[in-house]
Amino acid sequence: MNIPLPPVEELALIDRELVQLDARRLYLLGRREWLLRLPAPPVRPPAAPARREETSAPGAQNVLLALGAVLLAVAALAFTLLSWGSLGITGRSAVLAVVTAAALAAPVPLLRRGLRSTAESVAAVGLLLTVLDAYALYAVGLPGTDGAAYAAGAAAVLAAAWGGYGLALPELRIPWYAAVLAAQFPLPLAASAARAGQQGAGWALLATAALDAALAWRARAAVVPAAVLGAAAVLGAGALLIGAAGSWSAASASDALAPAALLLAGAALGTAAAWREPRARGAALAGGLSAVVAVGGVARPGLDPAWAVVAHLLVALPLLAAVRVEALPAAVGRALARAGALVAALVAAASLAAAVAALPARIGVLGEVWAATTPARGPYAPEAAVPVALLITAGAAWWAGRAVSRPEGAAVAVALAWAGLCTAPGALALPVAAVLAAQVAVTVGAGALALRCPARGARCTAAWCALAGAMSVSLGALDGRAATFAVWGLLGAGCAAGAAYGAAPRVLRSGAAVCAVGYATALAAALAAAAQMAVAWWSLPVLVVPAAVAALGPRLGAVRVPAEVAAGVAGVLAVALSAARTGTPASVPVPTLALALALAGIVCAGAAVRADRRVLGRPAAALLVAAAWVRLAGAGVSVPEAYTLPVAAPALAVGFLRRRRDPSASSWVAYGPGLAAALLPSLPAVLGGSPAGTGQWLRPLLLGLAALAVTLMGARRRLQAPLVLGGVVLTAVALHELAPYVAQLAGALPRWAAPALAGLLLLAVGASYEKRLRDARRLRDAIARLG
Repeated sequence: MNIPLPPVEELALIDRELVQLDARRLYLLGRREWLLRLPAPPVRPPAAPARREETSAPGAQNVLLALGAVLLAVAALAFTLLSWGSLGITGRSAVLAVVTAAALAAPVPLLRRGLRSTAESVAAVGLLLTVLDAYALYAVGLPGTDGAAYAAGAAAVLAAAWGGYGLALPELRIPWYAAVLAAQFPLPLAASAARAGQQGAGWALLATAALDAALAWRARAAVVPAAVLGAAAVLGAGALLIGAAGSWSAASASDALAPAALLLAGAALGTAAAWREPRARGAALAGGLSAVVAVGGVARPGLDPAWAVVAHLLVALPLLAAVRVEALPAAVGRALARAGALVAALVAAASLAAAVAALPARIGVLGEVWAATTPARGPYAPEAAVPVALLITAGAAWWAGRAVSRPEGAAVAVALAWAGLCTAPGALALPVAAVLAAQVAVTVGAGALALRCPARGARCTAAWCALAGAMSVSLGALDGRAATFAVWGLLGAGCAAGAAYGAAPRVLRSGAAVCAVGYATALAAALAAAAQMAVAWWSLPVLVVPAAVAALGPRLGAVRVPAEVAAGVAGVLAVALSAARTGTPASVPVPTLALALALAGIVCAGAAVRADRRVLGRPAAALLVAAAWVRLAGAGVSVPEAYTLPVAAPALAVGFLRRRRDPSASSWVAYGPGLAAALLPSLPAVLGGSPAGTGQWLRPLLLGLAALAVTLMGARRRLQAPLVLGGVVLTAVALHELAPYVAQLAGALPRWAAPALAGLLLLAVGASYEKRLRDARRLRDAIARLG
């Protein structure tokens, strides 16, 4: 807590503070003047920007060393191949020996001086010279030796020598890579020299790959095992490809044993590699595929191609269980399971392709409806092995999905099982009726699964399968009349039951409702066709479907809207059928078209009675008007008033009721459509005809009287729409009728009268311009105040 000082002491304190501030200010002012009297320091120019080096020093060094090594290697090759004959045998051997020894010894002092990169380049030249020494030895000392055998031995010796050189100089990396590269050739070259054939070459490649893998596992950290593992992978893949080719081309089971042994050895090597190194899981995957090809290849020669695929599938299925084997490392188990899944996926894809090939036979039924020409086993029927493969893969997919807790497995299983069950009857060459019955049962089962399955993926897959199956079996049922009614009736009833199943998702129920309406429409058209009715009269039974949907509207519940949309499409189809031509191209069935339009309008009007479907009143009115117009056109009526007045009268009545219920409604909304329909279509007929004086006086007279009455009513009621429309039509009719008299008057006047009248008119207009503007504004305001 601060205690205030007495006034005398506080005043003394303030005086002391002010003295100190004055002293500090005097010091700073003096310092400032002294700094200003100093000479100005010279301004240094800005430093030039440093040049950016486009390459680093080590990079430039490596490029120079590499170029130097390449040039030395080119020189050595040129000396060996071109200048060899100018020296004797002693001189040639001595030169190569001295140069090789010098090149191999030079890295030692270079490493002592810390020049490792230079030592690497010189060592590379020395290693190349050893290859030239080997070639020189073959060309001079052993010219008759088999080339492949000598190359195999030389590669083995060089690999061992380069490996020893790398051990002697562990700081160098080039010798190790060179040794690994040379070690890849001895066994394959030896197999070639021994003429061991494809299998011998495969075993040589596999043995070399095994040696590479063992070397990579036991190599020190100084050696980069990636190169060794890469070489092992390449050679192992080559060996497996040779084994697979031999297995697939074997003519008998005994011929397939040798390739199978090679493949199984490769499978063991790949599994062992993945077991030792978890990152090499691709080796286990290749091993699993190799085992499947090996075992399946032995059984293949005695089976048909389709059943050979099933045999490979059965061999691959146990691999799926590897993911559940605890004794295997996780990476190995997953890789083996993926190998089995890959084989199953390939088999499923091939089987589905064979099943899809049967679709053209179904589509071809459209060209021969109710001809009963479909054989029990068509040219596109799949082999019996196809449904077997599909069902096996379905079971495998279901088990695999549960094993790894993935919902996709159930969805895949549903699709494959549906495809297998649908293709099984045709593959077994059952009668057509049995095939259709089985496929209907499968389709209904898929639909029931879609409605009751809790898993979303499986539910959606089952729904699409049911839709595809329904379309396929519906096409197949067109082969016979009884089949058509039986299949379409059963499927339609099933769809209706699915739409009524309240526990199903709403989207599936809506789709089922649409399909039910579609099948009802198709059955109505089929009944009309069976009764040998003309196509134009098919519209009448088809219209029963929209009428039934409209009557059942409130009871449809959640599927009401999709069902009504489908019913609307059926109504459009009915109208289109009623307009089908019969006979000559110009013959349009006017009675049936008018009847179909009228019935469709009645259906819409009946639905519009409900409060929530009042929007259908406009389509109902349009359909009824169209029906009347079609009937009038068919009777040859060409008077426009016959088409417009039946429309205008109800429109004006509706507008009158609208204005009584809502006096604030605009006259354009209430009376505009009706007046336009009553007056405007007759106006072109009046303007296009002759004036009343020529004998055609009835239509202009009636139209003028009607327009006058409308104008007077608008002025009396102060309504804008009748006043404007009636006035425009009345003016147009009056001008049309007075046109001949105006023309006669213009011909009787002298030629100077027209300019004189124009001048007088301009003067009158100019003199009364302001008054007319004021009157126009008043008229505009008066019209705006009208309703």
